[in-house]
Formats: sequence, structure tokens, C-alpha cells
Amino acid sequence: MRERVRVSIGGTQIRLRFSNEFGSSPLLIGSATVAVPIDGTTVKAGSIRSVTFEGQNSITIPPGAPALSDPIAFPVNPGGEVSVSIYFPKRIATPTLHAFAFKHAMVSPRGDFTHAEKVDAAAVSTASISVSAVLVPVQSSERLVVAFGDSITDGDGSTVDADNNWPSNLIRRAAKAPKASTLAVVNEGIVGNRLLRDGDIFGVSALARFERDALALPGVTHIVLLEGINDLCFPGAKMGDQYLADPAEIRSAQDITDAYRQLISRAHTRGFKVIGATITPCEGVEIAGYYSEAKEVTRQAVNNWIRSSGSFDGVIDFDAVLRDPDHPNRLLLKFASKDHLHPNDKGYKAMADSIDLNLFK
Repeated sequence: MRERVRVSIGGTQIRLRFSNEFGSSPLLIGSATVAVPIDGTTVKAGSIRSVTFEGQNSITIPPGAPALSDPIAFPVNPGGEVSVSIYFPKRIATPTLHAFAFKHAMVSPRGDFTHAEKVDAAAVSTASISVSAVLVPVQSSERLVVAFGDSITDGDGSTVDADNNWPSNLIRRAAKAPKASTLAVVNEGIVGNRLLRDGDIFGVSALARFERDALALPGVTHIVLLEGINDLCFPGAKMGDQYLADPAEIRSAQDITDAYRQLISRAHTRGFKVIGATITPCEGVEIAGYYSEAKEVTRQAVNNWIRSSGSFDGVIDFDAVLRDPDHPNRLLLKFASKDHLHPNDKGYKAMADSIDLNLFK
């Protein structure tokens, strides 16, 4: 597998975090390399570096566990891309993957091609597998913002390979700001994620994954929380003949805000600040039953709480940025993707542009 990852800040070396946390059997990595990508299949000549684990080229990761590589002498620039090539000698029955990475990855023919500059693709995917983080050495002046959310943080509706989700746009914007300190941004968005319930194909709940995906990240200082729309809208919504959630599983505004309070309390015990982001509108979405007037009333109540409760350390009003002023239950057409649920590239940029960078001081 050859996939690409874009970093937010630079460093003189990197470490990779590989994951078998959702695997049901041991994961054997036969070899892995990093390189400077030219495209999804080709890397820059002379840039390939081996990845090792306690000095070994191979590692077996137990089910439920991650593995951290040794430091790799591979300088990266802020906003730069890293190509990661992984050889799996054995079939992977239950991979840990990012199903909606919105970035083309290449699956090679059988064999170890991790040291090849160009690999002919046997298949192409927009999912990424096993790699869950790229780390660089921390500097005292750096702040790490975790963008924690669902598909609207993951970047659904944006152009594939363009890195146009709102966290990536925030990275580019922060890079142009005065350099009193450096802002790193980590995208921990998962399509379909909910605060209060796991999903068969959408991963574990926000309450369950918060420790791993936010609190445990080295160097974190701030968390931007954009979650809740799927808790409100999944019940009774249908894709084909399947409900996204039981129609009886209606969530109240208090259900959502109580979950927010839990996440805020858990972050505050670590000394991290949590910035609340308002839930964006979704009338006109193509998924049958996803939107209703009753659900809209609850969304408005939740947003009013986010804005006025004082529970968060700051507020980002994405709802105000994206809504149609003449029809505030809907996304403004110029910011909406085809499904009328997710922003398009312009919408994601508008979200990032609206954020007050002083929130992260």
C-alpha cells in the first residue's frame, strides 16, 4: 500500500504511528518506507528512507494495539506531504483504516515494492490503512489543535487529493500568520461519527474515542469540537432499506449538551481548552428522513447552548458562516456540496477563514 499524509508543521525527523486497534488478529508489517511523493504511485528519486521498529524492519502488532516507529531522519517542511509505503506479507482480514481519507492511495501487485520509486497500481483506493499519525519533535512555542468531529471535519464533499477540509485550510491560513508561535492541526474527523453511539461502519462514539484521538495526542493544547449532527439526524434516516439509527432513538438537546459537558470535563482535567463549534444546517439533504422540523428545533437549541452557556473555552460559529441568511435551515448554495449536508471546497475554506486564531493562544 502506498499512501500519502500531509503534515501541518515541519521537523528534522518524523515518527510514524501504525494501528491495529480495530484488528481482530495480529498485523504483520513486513517492511515500510517513507519518501517524498510525486503522485500517488511515484516518489522522488533518492528520497526513500526505511522505517524501523526497535531497529528491526518488520513488526507484528497485536490486536487492539498501536505501534510507534523509531525516529526517521526525514526532514519535512510545514504543509509538506509524506508518502508511506507498507508491505503486508499476509492477508489482512480486519484492517484498521480511514475509510474516507479523500486522498488516492495505491495498492500494488503482490510483493514488496516499498523501496521502488514507481509502482504500477493493481488497485486504487481513497481509503488509507494502518498509519494513524505522523509525529515531529515538539517545540516549546508550538500549539496543537485537535479538530475532533464527524464528516464535516473529515472533509466529505471536498475535492479528492486537494486537502480542502477545514482543518487543512486552517493549517494553510495559520502558516501565513505572524510567527510568535506555531500552530499544528490534527484532523480527527470520522465520517458518520456520533457522540453517543457506535456505528457498524462509522466507528466508535466520540465519548469512546476521545481519549485515544484527542487527549492522548502528544503536545495537544486545544480541541475544536464539532459533533452532534448525526446524533440528532440519524434516527429514522434511511439509506436504501437500512436505517442509520432506530427511529425511536431520538436525542434531546440535553442529551447532546450533557455529552459536550463530559468531553469538556475530561479535557479540562488535562489542562486542555475546548472550543465549541455550532452544528451546521442540513435541510434539503438527500438522505430520506435525515432532516425534520423537529430535529431542526433541537439543533437550534443545541447551538444556542453552545453560544451562550459559557461551558466552552471559546466558540466558533460555523452555523452562522454556512447558513443561507434567507433560509437559515439550509446551507448557502455557494458553500454546499451536492448532498446539501456537507460543505464544498469554498464552504470549508470559509469555515477556516472564520476562525479567530486568538482562540488558540
